Amino acid sequence: MNQIKFKKINNEDLWRAVLAQIQLNISQANFNTWFKDTKILSINDVEIIISVPNLFAKEWLENKYNKIILKTINETNGGRIRKISYYIDNKNVDSSKKYSNNPVNSSQLEFTEFSVDKKTNLNPRYTFANFVVGPFNELPHAAAQAVTENPGSLYNPLFIYGGVGLGKTHLMQAIGNKISQNLPNKQIKYISVEKFTSEVVSSIRKKTMEEFKLKYRDIDVLIIDDVQFLSGKEKTQEEFFHTFNVLYENNKQVIISSDRPPKSIQSLAERLKSRFEGGMITDIGRPDTETRIAILKTKAEEKGVNFPEDVYLYIATNMQNNIRELEGALNKLIAHQKLENKKINLNKAIIILKEIFRSSLNKPTPKKVIKAVSQFYDLKEKDLSNLSRRKEVVKPRQIAMYILKKELKYSYSSIGRNFGGKDHTTVIHSCNKIEKEILNDDNLKEEIELIKQSISSL
Repeated sequence: MNQIKFKKINNEDLWRAVLAQIQLNISQANFNTWFKDTKILSINDVEIIISVPNLFAKEWLENKYNKIILKTINETNGGRIRKISYYIDNKNVDSSKKYSNNPVNSSQLEFTEFSVDKKTNLNPRYTFANFVVGPFNELPHAAAQAVTENPGSLYNPLFIYGGVGLGKTHLMQAIGNKISQNLPNKQIKYISVEKFTSEVVSSIRKKTMEEFKLKYRDIDVLIIDDVQFLSGKEKTQEEFFHTFNVLYENNKQVIISSDRPPKSIQSLAERLKSRFEGGMITDIGRPDTETRIAILKTKAEEKGVNFPEDVYLYIATNMQNNIRELEGALNKLIAHQKLENKKINLNKAIIILKEIFRSSLNKPTPKKVIKAVSQFYDLKEKDLSNLSRRKEVVKPRQIAMYILKKELKYSYSSIGRNFGGKDHTTVIHSCNKIEKEILNDDNLKEEIELIKQSISSL
């Protein structure tokens, strides 16, 4: 059996390759928020020290991303590092720009480009020119372009939703970059809900809420990513609601993304749902095979590389869930082509991508279904298994049972065992009920489709 041989590479190349893989596993908004301005300070056989720009980034990486960073470093470099330390280095904020603006060619590892505008938080790599349009995203693309023509007057707010890694962040930032180009005097701000929440918390702690309010209410175009994470954050929702109202009443453009439509965001204030639904709501679906191939070729061209046609087809056939997975697979091939200094053919690609495809092709399990449904409806997983008859629990439980029957073809008895020993007649009733409701309820049908998409990314 062929084995991949690892070479020791310099710290910059190693970190770029690591970041390329991490992008595959988290949202683009969170990636830009928490991994920007990071780098490897030192590395030995057992420990790696990573430079971060501030305390927020340090705490977030330690608490949420430490395991994935450690796993990816060892997979990329063939090492056995056991510990990661994070060092706050404010002087390092612009250090990544020394390589991010260089032209990309096949002799470089240019996966991440952090030439992000400090004032707007926009990354210039996200443009309409390199956004591949297909049947799955024609409407949101058209709406996005219309917004750039006259921001604040048409499709306000513009609400774009869809599964993970389908291009929502790219499209929203393309809007911001286009408006910035056409109307340079406009104040534009792109931010993730996670970062917005961090700023709210920091302002409360430092007693600087007035400065915070002024900062956001002077903006002409507010682009906010992953708004589903407002769920349950009452103080952040309140501040966002007031900010939204001020901007809207002054004909300022608001652009929002989410992994689901407003009505499906649990624990979100009704007044916010109402505001979101008052504008243009459009969704991005999954790309078809031809579009996936076009996306791969576009991404490869951006990075100054090329692969045989059968390699593109192989990736597009095996990666069907989202665009980020496509780019992650492509980045892995580019990394190996760089490290081994050899052209990649189909046989080599199959060996390199074996583990990625194995994980992406894993079939849904009851555990994944229950987790996805719980996350979608903002519940604890154990809520679906207990005897609660609360309305907010009963419907999600029925949906989970329906998915297990419809997608996994489980027997009614085995489904019941996954929900605290429910009787098979209860499961039959639940599945039949959802089956009938789907016929007359497009919203429910859409929610179930979004849940099924999220299962594939778990």
